[in-house]
Amino acid sequence: MIVVTAANGNQGRLLIPKLIEAKLPVRACVQSAASADRLRALGVPDVVVGDVSDPAVAARAMRGAQQVYHIGPTLHPREREMGLTVVDAARAAGVRHFVFSSVLHAITTDLVQHEIKRDVEEHLLSSGLEFTILQPANYMLPLKLKPVFARGVFELSWSLERRQSMVDLHDVTDVARTVLAEGERHYGATYELVGPGRYTAHELGDIIARVLQRPIEVRQIDADTYLKAWVGDGDPAQFTHQIRVLRSITTRYSSHDFVGNPNVLTWLLGRSPTTFEAYVRRHANGAT
Repeated sequence: MIVVTAANGNQGRLLIPKLIEAKLPVRACVQSAASADRLRALGVPDVVVGDVSDPAVAARAMRGAQQVYHIGPTLHPREREMGLTVVDAARAAGVRHFVFSSVLHAITTDLVQHEIKRDVEEHLLSSGLEFTILQPANYMLPLKLKPVFARGVFELSWSLERRQSMVDLHDVTDVARTVLAEGERHYGATYELVGPGRYTAHELGDIIARVLQRPIEVRQIDADTYLKAWVGDGDPAQFTHQIRVLRSITTRYSSHDFVGNPNVLTWLLGRSPTTFEAYVRRHANGAT
């Protein structure tokens, strides 16, 4: 049994069908009944609903599991507590292999979400569990293309001159499926998952314009504006953690590049990783 946490999130929605297709038994952990219903519709009969920062929920999720793929839910204020609790529950349940979705350069602790994932990595390393740590670069997210398709504007919440490496979530979840299917071959490994290229915002805008065959404006926005794309018109006072995370991203990425190397991802995939241009073409054609 493979337990997948945050199973209805950006990664989980892509990974779950791949595990099912590979005929790997899956238990999904989600926080709402609505998410549970979506996953059951995908063919997951075993779903645990609850907050895995609660030790009782985490223990229920780990019962009888051989492997865990833990994803910290995006911008969640209890992400650290969730990670630490899931590691402890996995150890107590005798889980054989713990795979953690971390982040590229987790040691960059002036980034709030990196510090959280670094702490979970350290706790996992000290747990005695067999582990694999995946460290993906910035995701190529459909959210960032919505303003492009709607208004012809590509927006980033940091300096347009800084370079970034990115990775396609389909590639990340292909790696996760392989690591979970092959198990022991990947024990003790930490893998950086980075797609090809190191791009400024202007270069990304040029790629988008070439794919869409029309001019694209490239614009820097602030972190608070970007937050609205995630939470809509909610009260900002309810999202203090999220604002802190996004402001730390703006500060760091405006003063430093965030780059990596695609060699490890290429080896793990057994093919060339997805380029940003291929990603944009896929979404421009209506795929996900």
